[in-house]
Amino acid sequence: PQAAAGGRRAPSRAPGAHNVCRLLTRRAHGFYARDAGVAHRKNLGLLRKILCQESTKFKNVWTTHSASPIAYERGRIYLDNYQCCISSIAQEPRILYQKPKCSKSEKIEDALLLECPLGEMLPSPSDYKSSLIVLTVQNWLLRLSADSGEILEKIYLAGSCCKFRYLSWDTPQEVMVVKSAQNKLPAAARQAGIQQSVLFYLAVFQVLPLSFIGMLEINKKIFGNSVTDVAVSNGILIVMYSVGLVRLYNFQAISEQFMEQPFDLGHEFNWNGQVGVVGKYPFGLPCNIKITDTPPLLFEASSLENAFQIGGYPWHYIITPNKKKHKGVFHICSLKDNALAKNGIQDMKCCSLEPDWIYFHPDMSGRIIHVGPNLIKVLKLKEVKNNTDQMEIAEDFMIVANRENSVNNAVTVTASGRVVKKRFNLLDDDPEQETFKIVDYEDELDLLSTVAVTQIGADGRAHLDFHCNEHGILLKSIPLLESWDVTYSHEVYFDKDLVLHIEQKPNRRFSCYVYQMVCDTAKDDECSSHEKTERVFCKKGGRIFEYI
Repeated sequence: PQAAAGGRRAPSRAPGAHNVCRLLTRRAHGFYARDAGVAHRKNLGLLRKILCQESTKFKNVWTTHSASPIAYERGRIYLDNYQCCISSIAQEPRILYQKPKCSKSEKIEDALLLECPLGEMLPSPSDYKSSLIVLTVQNWLLRLSADSGEILEKIYLAGSCCKFRYLSWDTPQEVMVVKSAQNKLPAAARQAGIQQSVLFYLAVFQVLPLSFIGMLEINKKIFGNSVTDVAVSNGILIVMYSVGLVRLYNFQAISEQFMEQPFDLGHEFNWNGQVGVVGKYPFGLPCNIKITDTPPLLFEASSLENAFQIGGYPWHYIITPNKKKHKGVFHICSLKDNALAKNGIQDMKCCSLEPDWIYFHPDMSGRIIHVGPNLIKVLKLKEVKNNTDQMEIAEDFMIVANRENSVNNAVTVTASGRVVKKRFNLLDDDPEQETFKIVDYEDELDLLSTVAVTQIGADGRAHLDFHCNEHGILLKSIPLLESWDVTYSHEVYFDKDLVLHIEQKPNRRFSCYVYQMVCDTAKDDECSSHEKTERVFCKKGGRIFEYI
């Protein structure tokens, strides 16, 4: 720039222009100090610090029981086959909606929570609020308001030719798959020599706005006689066989190659001599993807019980060799060339009733979590030194159960000094020893949560622990006040400032225990004591709730 009169240099930009350019550059890279995302991340960081403080406790604020399964989705508790919805956010149970008891023909088989995508224009104002996609026993696909239960959309899938039973995500919150139960002929038809070639039906939808992509059949003439199950995930058609074989196909390539005609929901169609409206009763949806030849195979692997997972970076997969003697042994191999990673055989050598389990960490770090009765290993993939073509499995950190008071001593000495030797050893997951039952990841707070249980006699005690996801350091431990019977089925949800424990007892008795975060140090003893406290019973909407 030229020098100005009086020896002062002329500014190269207008006042503030430099800051504006910096701001625009940071915006282009996703940095903007006042946007909603930055504020939300800061708030979650503050919540994590508060949650991990010593003075912060979790209080069992209320409990309810049900004769039917209880489900939880994003702050909402569903009871009575999704006919009753309760908010878990308030200190007291708040019924969002209560519908009349439905008939058996209206029973809901499965459900998915649908949330509004960001940055997209949607055709209806109701699309911007959370909704619930449910599948009924009569092949109806319904979209309900998550807060009122009002029916927003209805799609009829098919007649009696198949029974749709399962909902799943191909791509979460984008592409949904509806799967039928496996088609089986009645015994009389099989004895008469009638052949059933179609094993499964899959209907695929784009969500919000809900649109029909296509329906296809899995036919034994194309995929073979021993198919036992099928799924679509991340654009891959996964076919599983009774011999432990797993085969992967490109679903998008299949839909493009074999789609006979695209259809839009609500439009009239003339298909194989039938005239009707797509997604309306009685015609339902046309099976418009007809696979007439075996599609190109992407990958296949043989694994015990069809256990097969893909993840990590670079891509790897986990299998168990397809022999019963190898149960509990996991092989981690490269997807590129099937090469076994260095230290890629993981075996905890557990002697337990329940097997250990392994999976890729859901935090997208590419790490692997291996859970045994008393040990959690977090593993990572890294390049072998001096060999960039091979990867090795290394330990990132471990979490060990607290078994200081071990009851597995082989030799004990009585009060009189007599030495007694045990004739047997306890199992690794013996209830009298602290055992890991649940491991989960809270993505918004970046915390790894574990549930460990010890049961002596009829009295079982469990605690929920929060660990640093990066290093495994124990940050917080929360005792669960209710007794935990290891023979029952349990689910524990940790959702920011909420902990939910759902328990299934014999004879279809279900219980839901709701814990909420409190920071009042004066109530520490009340929140964490296992001693019996006075309970108050309240009736709302025909349902009984217990308060402490």
